[in-house]
Formats: sequence, C-alpha cells, structure tokens
Amino acid sequence: QVQLVESGGGLVQAGGSLRLSCAASGSTFSRNDMGWFRQAPGKEREFVAIISRGGITFYKESVKGRFTISRDNAKNTVVLQMNALKLEDTAVYYCAACTDRRFRSLVTPTTYDYWGQGTQVTVSS
Repeated sequence: QVQLVESGGGLVQAGGSLRLSCAASGSTFSRNDMGWFRQAPGKEREFVAIISRGGITFYKESVKGRFTISRDNAKNTVVLQMNALKLEDTAVYYCAACTDRRFRSLVTPTTYDYWGQGTQVTVSS
C-alpha cells in the first residue's frame, strides 16, 4: 500500500507560480515511478509530468518550460513547480505512484496503482 498526500494548491493570478508537493508513505518510494495528472471540469484526467524511479522526466507539451517535476527520495516527496501559470492550467491536480510499470506507458493514468486525493489549482485572469 502507498499513501499519497498532495498539498500546495490554491488560487493564483495568470503568470504566477505554485508549488505542489506530494508526500508518499507505505512503500519504498525510490522504487516507484511518479506522476502528476490533472482533471478539469467535464474533461478526462490527463498527464502533466512524470519522473521515473531513475529520475527521467517527461512533460505534457503545453507545460514544457513552465513546469518542473522533481523528487527527493530521502524525503519521500515529489514536487511539481508550476511557473507562468495560464487560465487553462486550472484543474484538480493529482499525484500518482506506479509500483510495477513493466512495459506500460507512464503517461497513461491506468498505469498507476495509487492516487492522492487531489489539490485544486485555480488560475484567474
């Protein structure tokens, strides 16, 4: 079992920044691939950024250069630093953990075994 708790969401003006954190417990964090996803009202959950257990990162095209994902295996945390936020970044953001990827894609939500409760990010004009 893995427990994930997100924090750091909130209301920010367009162009501003937010830092989302995800605290993980219950398993060997360093062995997990981690991802951030988001879901806006009326839309499907979508991939935002992933960081593999080896530290390889990959981003949704629309957030490249604005968002940075990082992990601290000593603290069992994964962070999503979001800069230059846009109105279209408004969504509930979820942290996810994959404990056994095998050959599945890390941009696909169904690859992940555990999810946090989500944190709301609202970008205003």
